[in-house]
Amino acid sequence: MTTTAAAQPDLADVHPATAAKRPFWKNLGFQVVVSMVLGIIVGLVWPDFAASLKILGDIFLRLIKTAVAPLVFLTVAVGIVAAGDVKRVGKVGLIAMVYFEILSTIALALGLVFGNLVGVGKNMGHVVAPEAATKAAEAAAKAAASSHITFDQFLLNVFPDNFIGAFARGELLQVLVIAIIFGFGLMALKPEKRIPIENGLNTISTAFFEFIHIIMSLAPIGTFGAVAYAVGSNGTVVLFSLAYFVLTFYVLVIIFIVVVLGAVCALFRINLFHLLRYIRDEIFIMLGTASSESVLPRLLEKLPAYGASKQTVGLVLPTGYAFNLDGTSLFMSMGVIFLANAYGVPLSWEQELGILAIMLLTSKGAATVSGGSFVVFAATVTASGILPVEGLALIFGVYRFLSIALSTCNVIGNAVATVVVAKLADEFDETALDRSV
Repeated sequence: MTTTAAAQPDLADVHPATAAKRPFWKNLGFQVVVSMVLGIIVGLVWPDFAASLKILGDIFLRLIKTAVAPLVFLTVAVGIVAAGDVKRVGKVGLIAMVYFEILSTIALALGLVFGNLVGVGKNMGHVVAPEAATKAAEAAAKAAASSHITFDQFLLNVFPDNFIGAFARGELLQVLVIAIIFGFGLMALKPEKRIPIENGLNTISTAFFEFIHIIMSLAPIGTFGAVAYAVGSNGTVVLFSLAYFVLTFYVLVIIFIVVVLGAVCALFRINLFHLLRYIRDEIFIMLGTASSESVLPRLLEKLPAYGASKQTVGLVLPTGYAFNLDGTSLFMSMGVIFLANAYGVPLSWEQELGILAIMLLTSKGAATVSGGSFVVFAATVTASGILPVEGLALIFGVYRFLSIALSTCNVIGNAVATVVVAKLADEFDETALDRSV
């Protein structure tokens, strides 16, 4: 099994290994927070001038969109190959993939339900970026008008008729189909033929990560323009709404860990709180770096000592970094509701289910992208054709705070998944667990 696509650092700390050696003011997360504060000040003090700064956020979003299609293709295709040969991984791999899909679906559904219940984004009063809201409403109306198309037509439109055309047109669903088929095609090759191609894709992925690093270095400028424009146009209502979004997201993450993961642990006779104490050092590292990669080597070493077989840990944990992203799923689904409410875009339950289906695909491999949760969320918003992409810059302003919670949830979810799969596959040593107590 390969682990080359297991994880790349998230947006908050692009190079966590070197971040501690640099002055704090060179940290991207710090720069984004400062730019957000400056944007708020400019928006409140000089609202007319702030309105002209929207172009800065728009430029940043355009650059993000240029990377979405190729990044989704590379991360999904390589992520599938990283899962290993299905015949070789056998029972452990099958159990892991089924578990990942079930938990991802629960997380996505919970985020949609919770976002609707707490009304995240509604207190913005549909006043953010009026022209953007108009465009979003028009898109929603267009989508509603075309909803009479037959299932055969919809299904046909999902599949591309041109490999390059899907990328050129920005058809994310078609890109996903290409990536999935291409990934399984690579898995079918003999190792001597597959490995050079896989290495080549990983090299291209590395180049795209650097491409994204450059774009992300412009994030403070884009955040400054987007926040200044939003505050200048709408006042403090935007600030309260974003703060409410962050706080309710943290509540959602806690609910998921305690209730959902707690129920899973209880079902398989695992003491969740003991497991959390066992990996508490890794949790503290996550809270400080918001980078799931920073704790992967430590978990690969610690979980076998907890009781899961080394072979199971080596298969499930890296694969989970691409396919089992509970925190990312919660963020994506709650972010969808935030954008819909903030821009006054009504979503029917059919449309929400459709977006959930898109997220089930786009969320796979998010951790392998630098700033993956945000970039793949942007891909979901783009693929929906309904939600306003202009709102992405606004969410990006608070992404640093959101990424701490979602990355921590991802790691905890994968630690639980590894132990559960080990138990289901009879690859768990209870005596090792007793020694770790």
